[in-house]
Amino acid sequence: MALYVHKYGGTSVGSVDRIRHVADNIEKARKRGEGIVVVVSAMSGETNRLVALAHEIQTRPAPRELDVLLATGEQITIALLCMALQEKGIPACSYTGGQVKIVTDRAHTKARILNIDTDRVLSDLGRGKVVVVAGFQGITEDGDITTLGRGGSDTTAVALAAALKADECLIYTDVDGVYTTDPRVEPRARRLDRITFEEMLEMASLGSKVLQIRSVEFAGKYNVPLRVLSSFKEGCGTLIFCEEKNVEKPLISGIAFNRDEAKLTILGVPDRPGIAYKLLGPVADANIEVDMIVQNIGEDATTDFTFTVHRNDYAKALDILQSTCVELGAREVAGDDKIVKVSLVGVGMRSHAGIASRMFEALAKEGINIQMISTSEIKISVVLNEKYLELAVRSLHEAFNLERTVEAA
Repeated sequence: MALYVHKYGGTSVGSVDRIRHVADNIEKARKRGEGIVVVVSAMSGETNRLVALAHEIQTRPAPRELDVLLATGEQITIALLCMALQEKGIPACSYTGGQVKIVTDRAHTKARILNIDTDRVLSDLGRGKVVVVAGFQGITEDGDITTLGRGGSDTTAVALAAALKADECLIYTDVDGVYTTDPRVEPRARRLDRITFEEMLEMASLGSKVLQIRSVEFAGKYNVPLRVLSSFKEGCGTLIFCEEKNVEKPLISGIAFNRDEAKLTILGVPDRPGIAYKLLGPVADANIEVDMIVQNIGEDATTDFTFTVHRNDYAKALDILQSTCVELGAREVAGDDKIVKVSLVGVGMRSHAGIASRMFEALAKEGINIQMISTSEIKISVVLNEKYLELAVRSLHEAFNLERTVEAA
């Protein structure tokens, strides 16, 4: 019997009617003879409501107690879905993360899964039941409730699929797959039939919000085929899989972008060993993540050092650099929180030259200035003024013919 893990997000279970619709989907799968484990999120808006309640009591809610509170959201959904299935005459049983023994570390609000005891789930599947598991949560070895962080239900689903050796993990969302770019920015964006784990990981890390990064990492590590589908309309969705050798690959699979970028530059820094550490060490100590980095060499024994951070960290990072500027005897600090990052992603880059020049030509034709550039084996990212975001995405989508099913090499 084929075994599938289904995951339904908050919008998919956001009302009683939608929960009934999920039950309809599961009923169809059962009629195909499939074994089914379902992972669900809290109903849309419920986690935010619980967080707000916590902040009414404590300015900085205690992480252990916050996890106890937030885990109740999924507990509501698993019970309601089981009731909807039972109304259809389908035997179903709900489990919290603790009941399934999804064992995590002790990092409250951002725990990582260490182990899953599958005995209870396999026993129920053997008796013909649908097993419904609360996503986003687990339990420590000594019995404390933990949560996996925002989007953690995706990770729960993939981890269960890996532990159960499921045939596929189906991620049901409010979109019908992974697109070449955001259709709200480029209406001609095309749904991809297939994309590799590596490409999806890059897309997720660069701003695509379809899947949580950790779930893609987990799926790639344990080779769990993922499929992204819509909860609200029929379709085969997008399969995320391990890269296959000797298979024709498109040059570019997609365009990702991130609006939450800010850039900081410290000018006229003395050019000597250890200067990068002295600049970025205090930033790291403040728990600020740095993304792109560019260093220029000057002719007067000084250098200009530029890096990007999340826009929410911009003011904090700017204050740190102002102090560092004085300590190092640098000339000045400049910043810009009106930038975006646009990235091309595709495993086809490995075997084709000229992708970067083609990208830069397309942007130049639109008069778009590139402020920073970063590359990897399957990615090229550029930083631009935020007013050019939509124009840049549309021009690149056209330049690489992404509206077509397969691009000629």
